[in-house]
Amino acid sequence: MTFTMTLKTAAVSLMLVTGAVPALAGSGNNVFIDQWGTDNAAGGAQHGSWNRMTVIQTGWGNTAIQTQDGFDNRTVVGQSGHHNNSGISQAGACNVAGVAQFGGHNDASVAQDGTCNAIGVIQAGHGNNAEAQQYGSGNVAVIVQD
Repeated sequence: MTFTMTLKTAAVSLMLVTGAVPALAGSGNNVFIDQWGTDNAAGGAQHGSWNRMTVIQTGWGNTAIQTQDGFDNRTVVGQSGHHNNSGISQAGACNVAGVAQFGGHNDASVAQDGTCNAIGVIQAGHGNNAEAQQYGSGNVAVIVQD
């Protein structure tokens, strides 16, 4: 696990202990979180307008942290197995990110800063690590691992 993911995990733990909820600033922002297993942690922050997040974690021990700063950004996570970690940071407008992670012990870190960038990550097995950073406009990245 990278230092950034460790720091994000600590931040979510602090949010859970203190009873914090996701921060939403602006108008038209949406957050949907659906966790079924045990010891899953999700956190997020939105600043701007018309940003959308979705987190679904069915297994146990999964962590998802998302931040959005700007307008009309889209984030989707997933994570079905156990001990998967994802971190998505979006700044700008019209950025689209995904992540899926079905197995266990997968890590995904995504950062987008700019306009109309797109990233998709799918990691089906165990122990995969993906990191993608996009700066500027119109960038497209796809990572598929097994």
